[in-house]
Amino acid sequence: MILMKTLLIRVLRSLLTFLGGSVPASAPAPSVPITPPSIPASGFPSQRPRMYHVRIITSESRFEGLMEALEHAGITGMTVTRVLGYGLQKGHRGMYTGTTIESKLLPKIQCDLVISKIPPETIVDIAKKTLYTGKYGDGKIFISSMENVVKIRTGEEGFDALQDKPL
Repeated sequence: MILMKTLLIRVLRSLLTFLGGSVPASAPAPSVPITPPSIPASGFPSQRPRMYHVRIITSESRFEGLMEALEHAGITGMTVTRVLGYGLQKGHRGMYTGTTIESKLLPKIQCDLVISKIPPETIVDIAKKTLYTGKYGDGKIFISSMENVVKIRTGEEGFDALQDKPL
């Protein structure tokens, strides 16, 4: 046990010396592990604004109203995709030329936004007010933190990459 403590002390001293710190030779053995100083990685400033990825999935018929409401709130860009999916209702039955057709997957619209200036709560409120009917298929909203964004054309990262500037 004493041999392991001695070895641990030597390793910690070597690590601290390597990282630019120093420990006096007569220092008592630390009771808690020493954490190396944090070194910020380039391109990831420590005090950057928070960014969020917001995904809204809803019926095709309700999307135009949502898009107009988001633009009115200051959203300047979004990615829109036609998707297929089902929820609790597990699809629907329909008639086509006298034949009953079952469709498990329903057509939906998926709208993806990355936001930094507008709080995600604002987007959720807008979507709920615009999309709510009280029936199946109103949709879902998914919110997750976004670590970084890189604008390929300019190389800008983070908050700056989300700002629209004329060419």
